[in-house]
Amino acid sequence: MKPYYEREGIVIYHADCMDVMREMEAGSVDAVITDPPYGIGSWSSTGGNSCTFEQCDAANKWDILPTPEVLNKIASFAPITIMWGGNYLMGALGSCRAPLVWDKGIRGMHFADGEMAWTNFSWGTMRIFNFPISRGDTKGHKVHPTQKPISVMSWSILQTKIAVGATILDPFFGSGTTGVACVQTGRKCIGVEIEEKYCEIAAKRIDQALMQPALAGLEVA
Repeated sequence: MKPYYEREGIVIYHADCMDVMREMEAGSVDAVITDPPYGIGSWSSTGGNSCTFEQCDAANKWDILPTPEVLNKIASFAPITIMWGGNYLMGALGSCRAPLVWDKGIRGMHFADGEMAWTNFSWGTMRIFNFPISRGDTKGHKVHPTQKPISVMSWSILQTKIAVGATILDPFFGSGTTGVACVQTGRKCIGVEIEEKYCEIAAKRIDQALMQPALAGLEVA
């Protein structure tokens, strides 16, 4: 399959993730880090949400929880897996010994106070990242409804303990935040996104990230 974008260790495919993974060998990447659709199905432009009616209508159309088959295929594709939205995914993936939690620094608002990621870590225990959403790069600059701050994805990368230069697969690439975090932390990335408009946005964000120096001191968590 021909990549949509390829530059300096970052590859983007405009495709269904299952189609791409069928052409890849399981274990050919060092880790999977992704933020799949949660299947909430109740996006609304009222009640404190910052989305417009059009954005919410679009989100309700694609925010469909992947099947257990797809989720388990992804979870088994690499020796290390992190999937955000863990509280929605445990029915398909089962429990985990070491979930990751992002404390957003908000309480009692429309959005959740925090988010949890399911992991297949065989070590450690729950880890919490205290990062107020108000400090993130998404505030006032979101280009995807479920876009996470780069700092959250960079922290996720460090929790895997994979080496600089290792390769991460994100089968739900969205606007490319995982790819940007990989650039900043010196890792390679394969991103798969089914909507072409987000492939274009992700490619532009990767280009911008590649023009900046990688962050120092990010070899281990």
